[in-house]
Amino acid sequence: MTAALDLQPEGTRVELRTIRKSFGEHVVLHGLDLDIAPGEFVSLLGPSGCGKTTALRVLAGLETADSGAVLFGGRDVSAVPVNHRDIGMVFQSYSLFPHLRVLDNVAFGLRRRKVAGGLAKQRAGVALDLVGLADFADRFPHQLSGGQQQRVALARALVTEPRVLLLDEPLSALDAKVRVSLRDEIRQIQLRLGITTVFVTHDQEEALAVSDRVAVMGAGQIEQIGTPEDLYLRPATALVAEFVGLSSRVAGVAIGAKAIVFGQEVPLREPIADGPVEVYLRPENLLLVGPNEPGVDAVVAESSFLGSFRRTLVRTADDTLVRVQHPATDTVSVGDRLRVSLAKVPVLARPAQLVP
Repeated sequence: MTAALDLQPEGTRVELRTIRKSFGEHVVLHGLDLDIAPGEFVSLLGPSGCGKTTALRVLAGLETADSGAVLFGGRDVSAVPVNHRDIGMVFQSYSLFPHLRVLDNVAFGLRRRKVAGGLAKQRAGVALDLVGLADFADRFPHQLSGGQQQRVALARALVTEPRVLLLDEPLSALDAKVRVSLRDEIRQIQLRLGITTVFVTHDQEEALAVSDRVAVMGAGQIEQIGTPEDLYLRPATALVAEFVGLSSRVAGVAIGAKAIVFGQEVPLREPIADGPVEVYLRPENLLLVGPNEPGVDAVVAESSFLGSFRRTLVRTADDTLVRVQHPATDTVSVGDRLRVSLAKVPVLARPAQLVP
């Protein structure tokens, strides 16, 4: 490598087949299956304790599954140690060597692989240029910001030209503005190199913004995997509806292909038995309307200005709380009385007795 990182543009297929993992009597992964296409960027998204980091560690070889198989490019690597799996990893903590300059931090993995010193430095310089830090090669880690240190960690993961890149919540220690900037840079680098990437996060916005597909996990299993659009617009389970985006859960009654909510009919996204249901409403699918229009009376409990729009929490007469997204120019104050209506868009519903 003299001028660029030489990763294969088609990437490597990555598979987890019926992975089961326990710690003592606590089962963390329940027969997990995941198939990632070559060059695909897949995020594992879910709340703390859902098993996403354990799944990544099994992929990396840092944990050994009780049963199941890990495949890279069709080859079973379950018994292959982590240092022979040809992966790059970036963690939440930067884990840079404080006594080494940036260039030497990046070149460290190459030297462990017996790459000659001159070539190792050349390749490390190319990797630093890729992450926009070519001018920082002679600095020490303590002379860098958090975002810059994480870029160094990314360069170090990429410089060995791994088949697979694994990212374990690499942005969670950064401030909001840097986090958004770096997540977009990671995505652009991944697209440029065509490397298969698995990204673990609990931040839905991060996952939706950068992924080809997102696997939403709950209790050691994948609840749903799909494109960001699929998960947001067509959630398959209540957990996905509540975790991906904001949803207000309200009581309703299913009748045929519709649900009655706040005295209004809305279409159901999928068939469900007639009877009491819990309906999941997105903030953008509720509307502020005039006093004589169909809807329900409510009182403003709180309202947040979010730039081009506001998100307002209202309380109805039956003490139901729902969030409404509306133009920022429609200003409201706590205690204001107003009226809320439902857009005629399909909604997800679950039988009331099955909702925890």
